[in-house]
Amino acid sequence: MTQLFFRLFILAVLGIAALPGCYYDNEEDLFGGSDSNCDTTNVTFAADVNPIIISRCYQCHENGAEGGGIILASYAQIKPWIDNGRLIGSIKQLAGFSPMPKSASKIPDCEINTIEAWINSGYPDN
Repeated sequence: MTQLFFRLFILAVLGIAALPGCYYDNEEDLFGGSDSNCDTTNVTFAADVNPIIISRCYQCHENGAEGGGIILASYAQIKPWIDNGRLIGSIKQLAGFSPMPKSASKIPDCEINTIEAWINSGYPDN
């Protein structure tokens, strides 16, 4: 009986120890995100938006081969996706839009807010 109790005790301890390994969270949730440091004033395409597009989208959308024919390599190629609302809908992963980036975590809220602020300011090409 003592040996059975000991085995059950060990199984219970191991089970409890394994629980934290099943908890998923992202850096923004754990550390409050970078929204407090996210400056979305005076956002420009060249300085703020294009670097996000290059770092987050070019892997699949530089030449369109992997990105379903959607090329985001220049302002002129990005503009139609802003005009029809698909860029912001996809990066915000809204219902009815293809969530981007595919097979990867959602881009940080600050970057989404930066792109959205630029779009809301009329998305000037500068």
